[in-house]
Amino acid sequence: MSDDINLPRRRFLATTALGATALGATALTLGVSQLGLAGPAEADSENNKNDTAASFGKLKQINAGLLNISYVEAGPADGPAVLLLHGWPYDIHSFVEVTPILAKAGYRVIVPHLRGHGTTRFLSETTFRNAQQSVVALDIIALMDALHIKQAVLAGYDWGARTANIIAALWPERCKAMVSVNGYLINNLERNRKPLPAEAEHGWWYQYYFATERGRAGLAANRCDLAKLVWRVNSPAWHFAAATFDRTARSFDNPDYVDIVIHNYRWRLSLAEGEAQYDDLEKRLAAGPVIAVPTITMDGDSDGVTPATDGSAYAAKFSGKRTHRIVRGAGHNLPQEAPDAFVKAVIEVAST
Repeated sequence: MSDDINLPRRRFLATTALGATALGATALTLGVSQLGLAGPAEADSENNKNDTAASFGKLKQINAGLLNISYVEAGPADGPAVLLLHGWPYDIHSFVEVTPILAKAGYRVIVPHLRGHGTTRFLSETTFRNAQQSVVALDIIALMDALHIKQAVLAGYDWGARTANIIAALWPERCKAMVSVNGYLINNLERNRKPLPAEAEHGWWYQYYFATERGRAGLAANRCDLAKLVWRVNSPAWHFAAATFDRTARSFDNPDYVDIVIHNYRWRLSLAEGEAQYDDLEKRLAAGPVIAVPTITMDGDSDGVTPATDGSAYAAKFSGKRTHRIVRGAGHNLPQEAPDAFVKAVIEVAST
């Protein structure tokens, strides 16, 4: 099943036909002005061109696995857990409007900085700065353990969607339901070796740039300019304010940022090794495991790097209930560009 959502004409917070549970129903009447943000944040019908860069305020830190993880926590401590997972080159502020709406609806919302971002740090200087897909997923499992969260709704995009996919596939008991932007994103390294159509290859230019030492040096020297370029290319219809970008760009000052980003993309192209202790997990992921948890997959029809589809190409990867929807006017950073549509998906799938 595939639904189209037109952002300019169909605003979730104004009216909705959502069949939510009693817990989620309170979210349907909340407006942005009621969210209690540190500053105003507008998600208008022209994709946030008037965004005034709201913030989360003080973040929390917790030791989890190999990391001391920086994260936002909002909502009641005994509420159903929702973990929101960001991508690259973005950070937790992709969910700055999503988080308070879910918290007001009664969910315990956790938004972590992934390894290499924000104030998340490795506990040991000697730990290999690894960013292969299974390791990032294990970070989130470790965070859930540290926060005593047995099960959560997982929702994300880009690196975050892939991480949610992996947990849903390999540890389904930890994932109640999932929202995954761009569908099924688990990597298969052999498949990644095969060339793509020219237009698709063009969209992934930065991966090939990062495969070179010039690219590594360029990321280190020009991380903000490079990220801003990716934002513009990935989301051509999103007119973000300078303050919105600057708020996220501070997360790129992490001392491990370059190592993590470079390893992630080189590993995907089989140009960098992972670690042997994760080989069994990667073999399971390479087999393309089926995801059984209830899922909503989403695409933005203005995504400049991953064009929207009807979701049929990966339908066989989902054995449970799944709905696919296309959000008109949204690009790659869908939660920040279309927070209402993203919130609606999280509440719907959580009530499945």
